[in-house]
Amino acid sequence: MTRSLEVNAERPYRVEIGPGVSARLAELVGSAARVAIVHPESLTTRTATLTRDLEAGGRRVLPLLVPTGEQAKFADVLVSCWEQLAEAGFTRSDVVVGLGGGATTDLAGFVAASWLRGVGYVAMPTSVLGMVDAAVGGKTGINLPAGKNLVGAFWEPLGVICDLDTLVDLPPAEVVNGLAEVIKCGFIADPGILDLVEADPREALDPTSEVLAELITRGIAVKARTVSSDLREQTSVGASVGREALNYGHTLGHAIEKAEHFGWRHGEAISVGMVFAAELSARTLGLDESTLARHRAVLASVGLPIGYTGADWAELRAAMSLDKKTRGSALRFVGLPEVGRVQIIDAPDEALLAECFGHLLTSGVNPRD
Repeated sequence: MTRSLEVNAERPYRVEIGPGVSARLAELVGSAARVAIVHPESLTTRTATLTRDLEAGGRRVLPLLVPTGEQAKFADVLVSCWEQLAEAGFTRSDVVVGLGGGATTDLAGFVAASWLRGVGYVAMPTSVLGMVDAAVGGKTGINLPAGKNLVGAFWEPLGVICDLDTLVDLPPAEVVNGLAEVIKCGFIADPGILDLVEADPREALDPTSEVLAELITRGIAVKARTVSSDLREQTSVGASVGREALNYGHTLGHAIEKAEHFGWRHGEAISVGMVFAAELSARTLGLDESTLARHRAVLASVGLPIGYTGADWAELRAAMSLDKKTRGSALRFVGLPEVGRVQIIDAPDEALLAECFGHLLTSGVNPRD
């Protein structure tokens, strides 16, 4: 079954979800004479198939091979992509396609946003994480040694193609990785997601199941609704929270990724970050103990970590000072008073933050350990 969702942003676009929807790429690139496909090595064969289809329509295709995962999101890779576009003569009427996981689509989107001050872009995420998080919403960017996603731009795609056939060959750990962002959407906006995961975690992890297809669709729907009303993540205050709600669990999560030199998957780090945010919410916003326990239970049920012992608090606290939500010297967290409702926690007490982190030291840690 094919599903289609509208993202009503400044330049509205559609997200197509279902088996075989890659066939719609030619329609999205329109009359572009040249198409660059940014992809990791593992998707070389799929890139070749897309290339044949596009070239059959008279287009010239430039495959841009990039490193796998977060290693693609660095300045030297970005510059290499620019240089290859220049050599191939890419113009303002040409299109960049991002084929891969969230890191690949983040990079490809920034390549499109920055080349000639902006060319057409199509996102083709091939992972659960890429589909529900990175490819929808117009955020693009790269990492610096100082932190994650510190350089980037808002650049809306022409469209997003979520071909569920690409999930079949994913390593099981990558399905788990993506479910962290899906579960996040459940806590901040759609409790039905949590119900689906709790009812049958095995089905939620099955790339061929209707349950996972429904979870992906619901996660994308949460993000589409959220970004449609707040594309550029304007500053939130208290209970008035826009796109920033999607950062639930990300403040500590990004710090863990940095501390681990991006050796942890994004979803693993965000899972721990959500438990931390729930602990903080229980002490500052009155989140009930049953919902705090539910965080640990539902995340652990699909194999996500709920604790962390890899770096000390001082290192993580320093990394969080560079988080994009920080204002001046004050940390900001997205908190959860109750399931389905978020609130900003401004400048929480430092001792309280350390106390909340202390609870992570005794919980389940990285599933790779």
